[in-house]
Order: sequence, then C-alpha cells, then structure tokens
Amino acid sequence: MATQINSNKKSLADFTVKDAKGNDVDLSVYQGKVVLIVNVASKCGLTNDNYAELNQIYLKYKDQGFEILAFPCNQFGAQEPGSNEEIVDFVCTKFKSEFPIFDKIDVNGENAAPLYEFLKSGFYGILGGDVQWNFAKFLVDKSGQPVNRYYPTTSPLTIERDIQKLLGLL
Repeated sequence: MATQINSNKKSLADFTVKDAKGNDVDLSVYQGKVVLIVNVASKCGLTNDNYAELNQIYLKYKDQGFEILAFPCNQFGAQEPGSNEEIVDFVCTKFKSEFPIFDKIDVNGENAAPLYEFLKSGFYGILGGDVQWNFAKFLVDKSGQPVNRYYPTTSPLTIERDIQKLLGLL
C-alpha cells in the first residue's frame, strides 16, 4: 500500500464519466459506497484471473455498499482493441460480470481521464505516478477519497480485507 497524500479537496463525487453506451454517469451516485476502480483489458494475461476474482468480490459485497467500476483502456500492449459494445459483450458473456463497464479511456499521458488524474495524484513513492499496466486497482472510501492503490498483479481476493475494513465489517 502506498501512503496517501491528498491536499486537493475533490472526491469521486465530483466527476462525471461516460458509460459504455456513451451516457453521462455522475459518480456522486457512488457517494457513501466503498468503490474499487480498475482499468481493464480483454486480451491481457491478467484478464481471466482478475475478472473471475472481481466478480467473486462484487457478488459477495455489492449488497453491503461495495461497487466496482471498470474502465477499459487500450494503452498497454493494445490489449483492449474492441469497441465498447464488444467489450461489454465479452465481459458479460464470458465472465457474467454485473458491475458497470464504462467508456474506454486513457489512464496515462496528456489524454488521461480526469478521474484517473485524480486517483493517481494522491499517491507518491513506490506506487506513485502513472498506472503501470492493465488491472491497476484504486480503492476509494465512502467519502470518495482514494485510500489504497494496488499493482496490476495484485489479486483482487488479496485486498478483500481492506474492502471489509472500509465497509465496517471488521
């Protein structure tokens, strides 16, 4: 886990993003929930395990105030080449995922989505700076503040305890 330094008063609720159908989604709808934000890819070596484990955690905690927001990204090895419709079809058909899939975005560089600039800005040191690869994970508390950042290779099941703590289950 990285140390969080957040001098800026923004929160997750301050952002509006596009869903996979191009509709605006005001992220304030997730205020009061614990949220895991993940940049996903369909053709990555990490895809199968991550989606399987994300689904397990989602199904276990979705009725207790937990949400997963998946943002497809094609910046790493061009491993998310499809259209939004193809991505949603893949995720929902192959993995039976129920959590929301959003519009394909950039997470790094000059075209990085403002949400990801916000998520990355609070972390310095070992996990600071750019997102390293597909399936980087940001855990956001009920007040909309990012509190943890995890490597792409971090198994979603290994962060379950952090989710439980934020949900008040421990």
